[in-house]
Amino acid sequence: MLEIKRLSVADAQRLIEGARGQAEHIGVPMCIAVTDESGNLVAFERMDGAKVSSITVSQHKAYTAAAARKATHDYNAACVPGNLVFGIHTQLSVVGGGLPVWLGEDCVGGIGLSSGTPEQDMACAQAGIETWQDQK
Repeated sequence: MLEIKRLSVADAQRLIEGARGQAEHIGVPMCIAVTDESGNLVAFERMDGAKVSSITVSQHKAYTAAAARKATHDYNAACVPGNLVFGIHTQLSVVGGGLPVWLGEDCVGGIGLSSGTPEQDMACAQAGIETWQDQK
């Protein structure tokens, strides 16, 4: 039998709180999605003023990060014509802003942000993870 570690709703809310705090700090309203280890949505927040198109994008980033256990920006760097990974962007997000959430050696979820630049999205996702880790 397998034992699966998974983010709770409370964990997801802490991740969102940290990401929101950083988004507020930089003045960029964001869409923030948190998924479980399989990439299924656990929690979502759209800050006032966040882009409508970012609703889906943030969820795709969180899905990719959790399901693939890899940051979305890592796929971006590899997804170029002629590379064996090229084409994966048709199935997974390759835009920076999605990070897997790790508890020790277990990927327990993913967080994805969208509405800023990829660098801003990545920084806010990292802030969410750091806030969650600080409260563990």
